[in-house]
Amino acid sequence: MQQQNEPMTHYGYDLVVAELKNLKEVERPNIVKEISVAREHGDLKENAEYHAAKEKQQFIEARINELGDLLSRIRVLDPSTLKHDKIGFGSTFEILDLDTDKKTCYTIVGSVESDPKRGLISFHSPLAKAFIGKEEGDEVSVKLPSGEVDYEVVRVFFREIAFGENDAH
Repeated sequence: MQQQNEPMTHYGYDLVVAELKNLKEVERPNIVKEISVAREHGDLKENAEYHAAKEKQQFIEARINELGDLLSRIRVLDPSTLKHDKIGFGSTFEILDLDTDKKTCYTIVGSVESDPKRGLISFHSPLAKAFIGKEEGDEVSVKLPSGEVDYEVVRVFFREIAFGENDAH
């Protein structure tokens, strides 16, 4: 099975690199020390600290592997250099719910950067997939948990996203 490329902004790439560096250089050495200290407490069969530390070590190693795989598939894109005449990666788009007349704005970003509460949706999300390739004036029916909703694409444009220090997941 071919690995799927993961589109991402420079910001998302930097987040992945920073998390991986922290896990390898800080978390991994710390957990090795925790395991060593817990091992000194004697009988490993009934040593809850030891088992908790080993479990944490497994989580850290799994996350390191996951991030390494992700890094091998990342395709860093600069949305400001892409066309936004149709909805695609990095596009911000305003849609109108044809039943409620409510307007909503979304921006399509990489999975690491997604934050639906801020209107940042993953390139791989069902909502993004429903709108990719659409342009202003297009009508789209989207199946949501609450039922099918009809939208009209009001506007497609590029907007620089302000990512802050508190955005790290």
